[in-house]
Amino acid sequence: MEIFLDCLPCMLRQVIDASRMATESTKLHEKIVEEAINLLGNYKKYRNSPEVGREMHWLVKNFTGVMDPYKETKKKDIQTALKLYPYLKQFVNEKNDRIYWALKTAAVGNVIDTAINAGLDIEGCVKAELDKRFAVCDLVRFKHRLEKAKSLLVIGDNAGETVFDRVFLEELQNIDITYAVRSAPIINDAVVEDAYASGLDRCARVVSAGCDVPGVVLDRCSQAFMDVFHTADIVVSKGQGNYETLSDCGRDVYFLLKAKCTVLSGVLDVGLNEYVFKYKGKMQ
Repeated sequence: MEIFLDCLPCMLRQVIDASRMATESTKLHEKIVEEAINLLGNYKKYRNSPEVGREMHWLVKNFTGVMDPYKETKKKDIQTALKLYPYLKQFVNEKNDRIYWALKTAAVGNVIDTAINAGLDIEGCVKAELDKRFAVCDLVRFKHRLEKAKSLLVIGDNAGETVFDRVFLEELQNIDITYAVRSAPIINDAVVEDAYASGLDRCARVVSAGCDVPGVVLDRCSQAFMDVFHTADIVVSKGQGNYETLSDCGRDVYFLLKAKCTVLSGVLDVGLNEYVFKYKGKMQ
């Protein structure tokens, strides 16, 4: 997906927030912002916003020496989500179409995005969001594919939502599931350690994509991940960053996310903050 002008100030705000998480030094904040502005001035040389975001957040790491500014935030988000886990399971168990509502539960987890919603009341927000239906939902196609599929790849996004993804994956049976995460900390995205903390290893094989971008840039990924990506019968991609990097990847992908900004809602042709489970691929 192309880089829109509205993405630039958003990325700058993210870097300011990250720099304040990493250090209290105002001088370092100023240096980081100055370098970030210079970097944004050359945004056209990047293919998508996550590639710019990766470089922006590496400025924070390089200037402060803090490799994971969001570490404590991610830990707190996972702990909060685990407290909600019994509630989420009960919510899905009480529904008639459990696959639909398990998918919806996973999509609601996408609200746990510190890069956009710092200070979010996760528990209150989740309970208010669960009953909302998808604005776009290619469920019939997905269920039909599930009937014959032997393997599923889910590409994760934020650390806290991995618990919500676990609820979805536990509804699937007789299918080999791989769950891919980032290779190194970037914003509040999940890494292997976070996926294990969420208990995802109980229902899926957790792997690193080999990519430290807040998305999946295929030519940066490991060969091991690419083998799974190309051979999986079904690929489900979580969140905005993954959509931005994979929406034109050339293979069948189901995108599961909440349209949390006007840029993405416009691209998807849905209202702001609506939920989407959208198929893109050869059989469009």
